[in-house]
Amino acid sequence: MSLRAKDMSLLLLLILIHGLDGEEYNKVHLILTNETMETRISFTSGRRITVRETPTQLLCNSTTKSTINSCYIECSSFSQNKGFTEPKIFDLEILKEWDSTRVDFSIGNHSSNCTVVDCLPDDIRKLLEEKAKTMNIPTDMRNILNIKTMCKNVIFHEAVLDTYISVEKKAIHGIINMNNSEQSKTCYQEDLSILAVKMNLSKTNDFVQIAAPGVFSYDEVADTQIPVEAFKNESERKFGIVTYYSDQHLKFKVKNKYFASNVIRIEVPGRHIVNLINPLNVSFKLNYIKDTPLDLKNYNRSCQFYDENGDRTWKTDGCNTTLISDNVVECYCNHMTPFAVLLIDSTISEKQWEILSYISYAGCSVSAFFSAITVLSFIFNSNARAEVSSSIHVSLSGALFLLNISFMFSEWGATLTVKEVCVFIAVTIHYSLLCTFTWMAIEALHLYLLLVRVFNIYVRYYMVKLSLIGWGVPAVIVGGLMSVNNIYGITEITFSDTNTTNEICWIRDRHVLYGVNISYFSIIFMFNLAILITVSRQIFKLRRVGNRHDKMPVWKDAGTVLGLMCLVGTTWGLAFFSSGYNNYPILYLFCILNTMQGFYIFVWMCGTARKNRAQTSHPKSKSTLDSSK
Repeated sequence: MSLRAKDMSLLLLLILIHGLDGEEYNKVHLILTNETMETRISFTSGRRITVRETPTQLLCNSTTKSTINSCYIECSSFSQNKGFTEPKIFDLEILKEWDSTRVDFSIGNHSSNCTVVDCLPDDIRKLLEEKAKTMNIPTDMRNILNIKTMCKNVIFHEAVLDTYISVEKKAIHGIINMNNSEQSKTCYQEDLSILAVKMNLSKTNDFVQIAAPGVFSYDEVADTQIPVEAFKNESERKFGIVTYYSDQHLKFKVKNKYFASNVIRIEVPGRHIVNLINPLNVSFKLNYIKDTPLDLKNYNRSCQFYDENGDRTWKTDGCNTTLISDNVVECYCNHMTPFAVLLIDSTISEKQWEILSYISYAGCSVSAFFSAITVLSFIFNSNARAEVSSSIHVSLSGALFLLNISFMFSEWGATLTVKEVCVFIAVTIHYSLLCTFTWMAIEALHLYLLLVRVFNIYVRYYMVKLSLIGWGVPAVIVGGLMSVNNIYGITEITFSDTNTTNEICWIRDRHVLYGVNISYFSIIFMFNLAILITVSRQIFKLRRVGNRHDKMPVWKDAGTVLGLMCLVGTTWGLAFFSSGYNNYPILYLFCILNTMQGFYIFVWMCGTARKNRAQTSHPKSKSTLDSSK
């Protein structure tokens, strides 16, 4: 039986209410069945407490006429043993009834004093604060861990969590201070292990090397090197290394991250160690848990610490990560706090996000402005409307205008209380993005028909059919996704350096994000690239033929190819050369080139219009692609 179970046997020995006739009050009924101890307690007020303890679980329920709550119970020593076969009954005396949710009482002529508290946030927080004022070590170390076990849902309440963490830390310091010998001592609990060390600084070098304990003495989860620099002018110092096995209270605010190691903490009672010149070195043995992503290549191993004096999140400040192997990571940190190795999706730092946001907003503003001019010019220019190529360019410009405008509202929409607005913005961004990709594919197809398949081409209602494809196919995809709940809405971006988050309106499901967008764009990109290569070869072939009569500068053909690259969206392919958000040069190029695509199309159409005016003296050749028939 576990140590906690043995300690709690006193409370199981003393508490087990059966309510044999339903009319006995202020009684404790204790029953032992196999390895299950059940205690039933009845109070005159009509409240009943039921406690069940097995070797692996401890449960407490509090029942009144109107409510049923989980509860926490603790008792002082109880002299009875478990060598009984018949139910035992004890009298109890109420010492203090705080309110309807907490009672202090004694059992068996004061042989054991007990407290039972319903698992409600305010009551548990008050109980923890009370223990912090009058802490009895090591008993309260076990009691605090039992509070987390028996009231686990309440512990994660924001009003309780901070109090629990600070009280737990004080109890850990109490365990460390109990060790008065130079021999290290380990206190094993079900939730954590504490290695207490009393260090003689006069006999040490620059570092003290100690292995963080595991569940068993041979189960080491990390090797630590603690710099003596932190304890200048001290002849001796006590410190401790804590290894957590139940650490969910330290992961409450963690999102989109996975822990690849146990959480350990270095504690020095009475000291807050920061700004070390010689950093603390922790060499973690990684243990990938069952909910760790299978594809570890998409995740970075990151040494992080729990900021218990700040916003209670995991951060990287003051820590450097060195990957020794797939199973060993060394962390160098200039402070002593809780540490762990986390697997984080390739994310961007907050500073880089701010810079790239400015670039993106500036580029999108310029692109949206010139895209609008392109569309307006097309509307008021009858000659442009007669050209199929101009109609395709304008459709692409319209998709880019919609994409740029909706993108600029993505962060603003996430701040609104009306979540439907954010959903609408996310849907608009996705639809316009797919429309942009589709119209770039149509640009490539049209180029192929004009420059490669020149003869014997006739398509009835050509522009109408292209419009149905360009605007209709994305509508079908987005409409299908909208039929599934929670695909669009607020999405959090976690910054790699501060672990803070920024909310935007976008696709919430990662499988949809990559499965739809990347697959869709990859197909279009390969199609466009193949046509671009074919068309470029055709252009330079015609140049060689034309040079016999008229010398054409090479830069003009090169400029034509660059313009075609903008039309078919070749620059979007930079996404394939970026390893997530970590390849910042590629990411900067991606943002600069693609947010300005609307401007490039405007320049292209202006150049095309100028060239057409210069050729007005020559007879016009009609396109075989008829959009009017």
